[in-house]
Amino acid sequence: MTSVREHGGEATRADRPWLIVGQGAAALAAGMGLGRFAYTPILPMMHAQAGLSPQLGAQLATANYVGYLVGAVAAIMAPGLFASRRALRPSLVILIVTLALMPVTDLGGLWLSLRLVAGIASALIFVIAADAMLTGLRGHAHHLVGWAFGGIGAGIALSGVAVLVLRTTGTWQQAWWTTAALTAALAVPAWGLRAEPPPDAAPVASRHPAAHGRRWFGALLVGYTLEGTGYIIAGTFLVAAIDQSAPGWAGSGAWVLVGLAALPSSALWAWLSQIWSRPALVLAALVVQAAGIALPVLAGGIVAALISAVLFGATFLGVAALTLAIGAHLRVSRAVAILTTGYSVGQIVGPVVVTPLLHRGYQPALLVGAVLVVLAAAATGVLRHRFPHHLGPLPRRVHRQETTS
Repeated sequence: MTSVREHGGEATRADRPWLIVGQGAAALAAGMGLGRFAYTPILPMMHAQAGLSPQLGAQLATANYVGYLVGAVAAIMAPGLFASRRALRPSLVILIVTLALMPVTDLGGLWLSLRLVAGIASALIFVIAADAMLTGLRGHAHHLVGWAFGGIGAGIALSGVAVLVLRTTGTWQQAWWTTAALTAALAVPAWGLRAEPPPDAAPVASRHPAAHGRRWFGALLVGYTLEGTGYIIAGTFLVAAIDQSAPGWAGSGAWVLVGLAALPSSALWAWLSQIWSRPALVLAALVVQAAGIALPVLAGGIVAALISAVLFGATFLGVAALTLAIGAHLRVSRAVAILTTGYSVGQIVGPVVVTPLLHRGYQPALLVGAVLVVLAAAATGVLRHRFPHHLGPLPRRVHRQETTS
């Protein structure tokens, strides 16, 4: 009798998957869509009003990505301490505080520290939310997880709308304070998200299948690291680059489209993986993404900018979801954690690689990003050669694998 009462809350949540989707999407919208990516549309305002140099702008992006890597590694190394429910609420509060403090100072060193801490908080929020959703939605349709991850796109779109409204009458300080307020509002529904460990160990690779899948895993890791490097260049500088060749509202408007296109993308790619193989879909998504990143440079104008935004938004979350699914399929031990680390390292390297080019504007940086994504496509294209689509059943004795991105 007591067990029914004690576990009644869990049973109720299991019967209400859309509650978990909503709470998880709110957490991801706050932690990633706003806390991590709102910097992209605010960047041009800081250039124009705060005198932010392109070099310091790139360093702020790098600091945030270093923080994200630190948070992801911390959650991997000490999941009981960092990747748990008791870490979610403090992480949300810390993130909101770092966003609200950005306009209080104009010192580059303090900005770097704030973005570093924000990156750590964003990573922990992502890890906890992903664990809660993957655990809570187990046994439900795969597209539900896709819609939950679409919260990142919703947050991106929300940040774009906010900055678009403030571009003409507001200031860069108001943009950060608005971002903090929106993050706080999203933290309310995310507050009750539960990240409980699964009752049984999650199935991962045995040693024998891992050796078999390792042939393809190396190419997957190289491709995903290159994708992290190339995509983050566009994710950081796309709005600023568009602002240099299109009307003033085009950059923020394009960022809204990035978010709107990203919102359903994970669910869409999950559905497509039931029709075509994941290696083929990753290759296609990377080619489309590279074209989208390069388009504002090669064509210019408002139409090219908006098409670029849609292509980029529709692919970057899909590539991540498909790649992590392939890594899990190959059954290499700790595949998701290894892929996430490579992706995070790529995100740190991306802004550093293009910093020497920024004195000529942001468009050369976008071309470098597009080239890197093409190289990622070439690396992952190897997977299509004799890929082991069927590895046979898993053994009964399995180990638990952490999931981060």
